[in-house]
Order: sequence, then structure tokens, then C-alpha cells
Amino acid sequence: MRATTKLGAAAAALVLALTACSTSGDDDEPEQTEEGLTKVTLQLQWVTQAQFAGYYAAVKEGYYEDEGLDVTIQEAGTDTVPQDVLANGEVDYAISWVPKVLGSIENGAAITDVAQIFERSGTLGVAFKDSGITSPADYKGKNVGSWGFGNEWELFAGMQKEGVELGDIKLVQQAFDMSGLISGDVDVAQAMTYNEYAQLLETENPATGELFQPEDLNVIDYNDVGTAMLQDAIWAQTDKLEDPDYEAQTVAFIKASIKGWAYVRDNPEDGATLVTEAGSILGQSHQLWMTNETNKLIWPSTSGGVGMIDEAAWARTVDIAKGTKNETGATIITEDPPETAYTNEYVEQALDELRDEGVDVEGADFTPIDVELKPGGN
Repeated sequence: MRATTKLGAAAAALVLALTACSTSGDDDEPEQTEEGLTKVTLQLQWVTQAQFAGYYAAVKEGYYEDEGLDVTIQEAGTDTVPQDVLANGEVDYAISWVPKVLGSIENGAAITDVAQIFERSGTLGVAFKDSGITSPADYKGKNVGSWGFGNEWELFAGMQKEGVELGDIKLVQQAFDMSGLISGDVDVAQAMTYNEYAQLLETENPATGELFQPEDLNVIDYNDVGTAMLQDAIWAQTDKLEDPDYEAQTVAFIKASIKGWAYVRDNPEDGATLVTEAGSILGQSHQLWMTNETNKLIWPSTSGGVGMIDEAAWARTVDIAKGTKNETGATIITEDPPETAYTNEYVEQALDELRDEGVDVEGADFTPIDVELKPGGN
């Protein structure tokens, strides 16, 4: 789907349009609070943590309320599939990785990427320096850790790009931590820049009695390998986007969410704190690391503003999804997704409104902070 129209007055008059809706209990009408705010539920793809700090900031700083929305953020569990929850109409919006959703769309889920929040991939391969593993080409003959559950495709694509097939490695089911690498059960582990990699750096190296250091490790970044796939995006219900009220609500939701992420960019310490206050059990130094690393995946925007879906990045993700095989020989999808799989229409309007309000939506001058990880992430 391409951006060919603007919502115009419908979005500009969002609060009026939504407060005019009936609250008689009709399932087709949005539920409202006594204050006239429209109730909206956002489904996360995991538990409360700084990976989602921008949405919590938008709640805490009142950005959603400013747009006429009363937003509830719903955590995920190990068995939650956010895109299915959304496609079933149980929530209004969801956060999920693009490749995971492409498979659901091919299986009939009618949902649309309306804002691509993460511009870069946070997926890494991590090995110890003395392993000699510096690229996916070196995975051959090695024990390679993977979480599975749809998180493995960049890893598989990186290997296959460099001539290593799944039959050339021993694929090891990895826990969502770095214990397998530390114990030697895997030679190279899967990690996210904002989580598992930090777990390793906040763990004591038994050989030295000090925390592991970056110089102890070789890190394979799939952005550099060329097999990065689009990750965290805001998804909406495709059919409901035919409703002008839902269209206007979607612009408002995207607008407030991006404003929340701009707040976290400019106030990373506050971003980490508010997520902790929202219920995250992660330690404070780990949470600040995650905030900082998540910011790096978003800022600076090189696609015309945060949330814009870059056609080249989308095409690369689709190509990998069609051409990369898993251990059974299956691919994520067998054909190109429908045009309704993504649109820039709503995020463009949200960005225009934010610029008019003086919000920096590109973050060209963004500079990460230095974060000192403490033992255990405390």
C-alpha cells in the first residue's frame, strides 16, 4: 500500500469526531471514558521493558490523552502472538516484528504495518574472541544457538548468504539468556543489542573475576551482514482502516507514540525509570542500557521521520522471508504479501502534525549516552 491520500479534516478534528460517537454499547463504536477519551488497547510483543519505553512515556506524559485517547498497554506472555490478538479484534493495535507478521498475513491475518518504529535490527550473533567466529561463514561445523519462535530468520539468512546451510551446523535451542554461551553449550549465541548482550556484559567472567568486556567477544551484526529484517512496528486492523474514525484514531495513536519515543530519546534516564515504575523487574542499569540501545535502533531516522516504512528495507525483508529456508526447508512466506501489508499514509500525517508542533521527528543530532552496566544489571 502506498501513501496516496491524506486524512485532512478527519484527523484534525479527531477529538470532536470521537466524542461524537455513541457510547450506547454498539460493538462497532469505540468505548469512551467519562471524560470523552476513546479507550484504546495496545498489545506488546513481550513483557514491560524499555524496548517499549516510548509507549509508556506517551501514557505517562499525557501524549495519548492530548490526542483524545485513553491507552491501556497490554503485556505479552510466552504464548502470546500479538498479531493474532490484533487480527482477532481483541485489541486496537499491536507491536510485532515484520517477518513474524508476514507469515500470519499469508495465513489470513488482515493487519497492516502503519508505522515502522525500529529502523534497524537489534539482532546479533555473539561468540567469544578465542572462538575465531567473526561472521556467519564461520558458523560451519559449530554449535549455533537460536531461540526459534520466528526470531531465527536473520541468522539463517546470514548463514545461507555466506554459503552455510543448516545441515552444516548443529542448531541448538537457546534459552532467552546467554547461559549456553558461557557454559560452552553453544559456540555462537543469539542476542539482542538491548537485552541478552547486556546480560553477558553484566555477568562475571569466571576466568578473571571481573565482568565480561566487549573486547572478550566477537559480535556479528546482521545489519552489517546485509540480512537485517524490519522489527518492531505498529500494526492496525486492515478492515477497520476503511472507517474514518479508526483512520483518525490511528493517526492520533501514531503521533502520540512517536512523541513518546522523542521524549525517551531526549530523556533516556527518565525513560528507563518510567518503565521500571510501570512494572518491569529488570535492574536499573540494565533498563538504562536497554533504553539507550533501543534509541539507537530508532534514531536518527534516515527514512523521512520515525515510523516511515522504507521501501528498500521492506523489500529486503520480504525477499528474505521468501527465500530463506529453515531446518524443515520451509520459508516464512511463499509469495509477495498484499499491498495492504503496509502503508505510510497515516504515519506521514502524524509526522506532518508533529513537525507543525515543533517536534524533532528525525533526530539527526541524536547521540547515545554512555551506560555502565552493574553486576546483574542492578
